[in-house]
Amino acid sequence: MSDMQDYKSSLSDTSSRKFETFSYLPDMDEAGLRKQVEYIVSKGWNPAVEHTEPENAADNFWYMWKLPMFGETDVDRILGEAAACHKAHPANHVKLVGYDNYAQSKGTEMVIYRGNAV
Repeated sequence: MSDMQDYKSSLSDTSSRKFETFSYLPDMDEAGLRKQVEYIVSKGWNPAVEHTEPENAADNFWYMWKLPMFGETDVDRILGEAAACHKAHPANHVKLVGYDNYAQSKGTEMVIYRGNAV
């Protein structure tokens, strides 16, 4: 069996925490993030932006940035809202969510900006 990598993560070190699959990959560049938003739009999912303090990131509740963008298909507008949230809350983690109306659940969610550890 091959050696498995241990991802050092702890509650006391907020910058070490992993959130979902994308957290184990290198940070997405702008082109990669744009592709993720394009995918959300192509699936017909409703995008939303959420944020929270790094020390509360493991909690289930994140603050919603405005309302979900029901029916929004403009990728630049969605990216603009995510950037505006990050600018307004630079110390917070910012998450992009794609809500699937058909399945009545989240189709995807990913942390796209990491806040400064306090």
